[in-house]
Amino acid sequence: MSSETQKQIRVLLADDHTMVREGTRRILEREPDLKVVAEAGDGRETVALVEQLQPDVALVDISMPVMNGIEATRGIKRVAPRTAVLILTAYEDDDYVFAVLEAGAAGYLLKNARSSELIDAVRKVYSGESVLHPAIAKKVLARVRQTAPTAAEAQAESLTDREIDVLRLAARGLSNRQIAQELTLSPRTVQAHMGNIFGKLQVASRTEAVMVGLRRRLISLEDTEEEEWL
Repeated sequence: MSSETQKQIRVLLADDHTMVREGTRRILEREPDLKVVAEAGDGRETVALVEQLQPDVALVDISMPVMNGIEATRGIKRVAPRTAVLILTAYEDDDYVFAVLEAGAAGYLLKNARSSELIDAVRKVYSGESVLHPAIAKKVLARVRQTAPTAAEAQAESLTDREIDVLRLAARGLSNRQIAQELTLSPRTVQAHMGNIFGKLQVASRTEAVMVGLRRRLISLEDTEEEEWL
């Protein structure tokens, strides 16, 4: 029993609609490896509960009172850097998408996603992977094509050849285990490389790392294989 408990992914739900939270809780808790540890109805409460409970994943809506999901994501990454933020929202406006990804969100799903897609997304962001709804991924790629690196990105520390290899495979949507198999490394070594990439590029998620890598021309759009990336 204790080993099963240790394997559970602890999730916090943040949405200002009680019925949405209740429905999402029911979907997630059908799975033995997922456990909802708290619910929040506004952004400020979300950040406070994340700081207190340090959940593995925070499932956050963008439109919330007191503090919106973008501000809440920044707050979460400040008080609990290891908590993966997965956005679940009805909004797909470009401004929201890029603001929340740059704030450190690991994934962005729309509320029309299937239950199975939501469950899979929670597991993926917990494992350090990125998840984007296909419509959102297209927006990201379109924006990256037109955007030059910022001054801070241009001055960021250089990546080693091996780190670029890891980033290129991450852009194709491979998990740490799959990257390890591809490069004949251990998963722990891949995880260490990803940590170095995050630090050097000054990012908080794989999605952001890929965006910066594309803008800095460290990897190319061909590496993303558009339909599979993220």
